[in-house]
Amino acid sequence: MIRKAVKWTLLGAVVLGVVFVAGRGAVGSYLRMAFDEARQEAKNMVPIEWELKRARQMIGRLEPEIEQQVERVIREQIEVAKLQRQLKKNEERLAKCKRDVLRLRDDLESGSAHYVYAGRSFTEEQVRADLANRFGHYKDLEGVTEKLRKILEIRQRKLDAAQQKVAAMRMAKRKLEVEIEHLAARLEMVQVAQTSSSLTVDDSHLSRTRELLEEIETRLDVNEQMLQTKAELVDRIPLDDSDTSARHVAEEVTRYFEQDESSAAGEAGAVAVTEAD
Repeated sequence: MIRKAVKWTLLGAVVLGVVFVAGRGAVGSYLRMAFDEARQEAKNMVPIEWELKRARQMIGRLEPEIEQQVERVIREQIEVAKLQRQLKKNEERLAKCKRDVLRLRDDLESGSAHYVYAGRSFTEEQVRADLANRFGHYKDLEGVTEKLRKILEIRQRKLDAAQQKVAAMRMAKRKLEVEIEHLAARLEMVQVAQTSSSLTVDDSHLSRTRELLEEIETRLDVNEQMLQTKAELVDRIPLDDSDTSARHVAEEVTRYFEQDESSAAGEAGAVAVTEAD
């Protein structure tokens, strides 16, 4: 058993080696050409109806991919909406922080010795320290907000690209569906034309049958005319004096009956003489 397995393995390796070596030369070119022709011939043998059905199935398999892209778009929309809300909050905080910083700056520029905020009194040093702290926070928040804005722009472009991709896929799918229906209509027209061609062949058969019937009718007309001609030759009455055969027949009939009458008269005279004796 092991020997057979080794033998077939070696044989397969040799065949593959020969094919590999031959594939690098002219023989390989012929083999590839023959394979391509055989594959094309096999494709041509497949009915067009099956090919259309396979195309419809392939288009149907596009739908899950489109749905997957739609899901990605929806997820990206949710993320973009979150970033938009976060950016809006940061901008509101940034605006408030700016108002506070400007207020403290304006108060310090007034030159007052004491500053009262929310019922509490603060010195100038305390106000300056708080202004510096708030201004630093404002700059940090401004940087974060700017980065968030850039991120949102990138995500928005990504979302727009995904939406355009989904729209393009749906449009391509509809275009393919319309094209398949157009091809199916063309196939139906071809099938109708093929059916009409087969009916033409049947019509020629009917024409031959009609010709045969006409030939039979012609032969019957000829036979009827022949019979009518024969009847006219046998039964017709001669009307012209030039027909001597008819005149001779009448004279022969007259002579025949005159002879019969003469014979009958002679016999009657002989009987009368005998009775007188």
